[in-house]
Amino acid sequence: MGILSRLENAEVLDRAVAPGQKAARWLRPQRVRDVLHGVWLGHPVHPMLVQASVGAWMSAGTLDLWPGNDRAARRLVAFGLVTSAPAVLAGAVDWSEQHEQQMRVGVVHALANGTAIGLYGASLAARSEAKGKVLRYAGLAVAGLGALLGGHISFHQAGGANHAEAVPHLVKPGWHDLGPIEELPDGRPARVMLGEVPLLVVRRGGDADVLADQCSHLSGPLSDGELGDGCVTCPWHRSVFRLSDGAVVHGPATAPQPAFETDVRDGVLRVCLPGAG
Repeated sequence: MGILSRLENAEVLDRAVAPGQKAARWLRPQRVRDVLHGVWLGHPVHPMLVQASVGAWMSAGTLDLWPGNDRAARRLVAFGLVTSAPAVLAGAVDWSEQHEQQMRVGVVHALANGTAIGLYGASLAARSEAKGKVLRYAGLAVAGLGALLGGHISFHQAGGANHAEAVPHLVKPGWHDLGPIEELPDGRPARVMLGEVPLLVVRRGGDADVLADQCSHLSGPLSDGELGDGCVTCPWHRSVFRLSDGAVVHGPATAPQPAFETDVRDGVLRVCLPGAG
């Protein structure tokens, strides 16, 4: 893990991050980005898409263990190359909305995968069966390195994880007093602590909308975000959530915000999180 940790802090990679991020953010409109992020699915779509390419290439490598399978292996390689296109696009839009350390590792991840794609493409152009097989195994080895880096981003750096998942386990079941509702600013976001859990509270006269404050994408503070059309926009990566139920309106977030039920009794705002505990 020492090498991977050094990659996270390799500021020299920022030279590639800045132009790469600009290019990836050029992809529009927002509804296309939402599809590629996986808003419709409820979690990132990129890990699912890469299975088609990796599965085809691993199958080609298996066939290459026995002679006489060159044509079938080439067909699998071609299928993997075709299916890599949407996986690359989905990975690029996810990568463009991450933290600096994740993006640095992502640069090398993309380089490895791009190299693997090049090697597999070259294997299709190879005139001899032996050369094609060598190129395919080289591509599989480099793709494996890319997968290792992708796993590091996903699991060690929590890229793509639901950063609000722990909230229901940190909040006790039942109703909790947040304090006098009149002390909250009307129509503006406020941050209120419920034990160790920060909440976004938006007062609407005598009622309020309450969500977990830390954005499910990468823990951005929604209480510092912008309000509009019944939604809140995260100040870090511009994810948009509906205040009434925490649903994702626009990515890069894919998981909804935990939404609290509210009640006002004797001027005191009370909240309850369904499924807490």
